[in-house]
Amino acid sequence: MSSPGDVPPEVLSRLRSIAGQLPQSYEEPAWIGVRWRIRTRTFAHVYTPDPDRHPLYAPYVTADQEPVVLTFRVPVDDLLGLTVGGFPFLRAGWGHNVVAAMLGEHTDWAELAELITDSYREMAPKFLAAQVALQPPSG
Repeated sequence: MSSPGDVPPEVLSRLRSIAGQLPQSYEEPAWIGVRWRIRTRTFAHVYTPDPDRHPLYAPYVTADQEPVVLTFRVPVDDLLGLTVGGFPFLRAGWGHNVVAAMLGEHTDWAELAELITDSYREMAPKFLAAQVALQPPSG
């Protein structure tokens, strides 16, 4: 098993291409894993949790891999709708509007890009959030 905080390079690469394009966002090491911030507010955080210390993630451990988790913010009104179906989304064990997404081969990266962008909008100053074009409704 990997040590806590190890994030596969391919996951980091995909997340960097999403979060790095948001106005004035930046990446930095977090207490575990990597986070993306706008000013002093974190809008996305990816890490490999130790399931012994964080039992919320224990059901997602497989024989060959620990879970890779991305936490992000959602509008409070969207929290239940996103997490009610369960895997790959669950309510994080902290914060009133924080979702944890289990990442892996099943990940819909287009959906995740929208969720990260929405999280950025939740945390960014209004003038920066307004610079991020809203995605047109899918058809």
